[in-house]
Amino acid sequence: MKPNILYLMAALLLAGCAKETPVQTTRFLNPSPLPQRDASLMHPGPYGDVIHQAANTYGVDETLVKAIIQVESGYNPTVVSKSNAIGLMQLKASTAGRDAYRMKGRYGQPTPRDLKDPAVNIDLGTAYLSILQQQLSGINNPETRRYATTLAYVNGAGALLRTFAKDKTYAIAKINLMTPAEFSQHVQKNHPAPQAPRYLWKVNNAYLAMR
Repeated sequence: MKPNILYLMAALLLAGCAKETPVQTTRFLNPSPLPQRDASLMHPGPYGDVIHQAANTYGVDETLVKAIIQVESGYNPTVVSKSNAIGLMQLKASTAGRDAYRMKGRYGQPTPRDLKDPAVNIDLGTAYLSILQQQLSGINNPETRRYATTLAYVNGAGALLRTFAKDKTYAIAKINLMTPAEFSQHVQKNHPAPQAPRYLWKVNNAYLAMR
């Protein structure tokens, strides 16, 4: 009889442990804060964090900045064009560089050495994009506005708007009657710079691939 009693007690003890196991396990299922992700994982790609910070600072589409860098320089910070556009976003010191300086409340213009610094180049290039966005802020459709900003980056907002009307207000009103596809077709037929439609196509393809 004693062995049977021992077997019974052992069985009861094991059953009790089995019932308690789920209670103990659930203590580890309570939600807890996730560990902080590495910054390079949050904003992947070359200069991802610098681009993210500049885009947030100036209210510019981060993916658009990346697409422009891809098309302009292929992410090579030392590139200098024949027209002396420098660095990642191919900025000219006396035009876009000076405008960005003025926006930031600074006098003069950046030096070539400044523009070869990736952080400086991205900051000034994104600041310049924000200037163009403001000039084109009357365009209602966000996709059309992105197209217009892209074209303005390569040839100026004035050249773009004049393909629609001499008066800026009329030009933007005319643009607002168009779909993005109609806007693109109009630019292809009427923009005075032959490279402009091609540039828009390249940047837009890069933009869509990065989203």
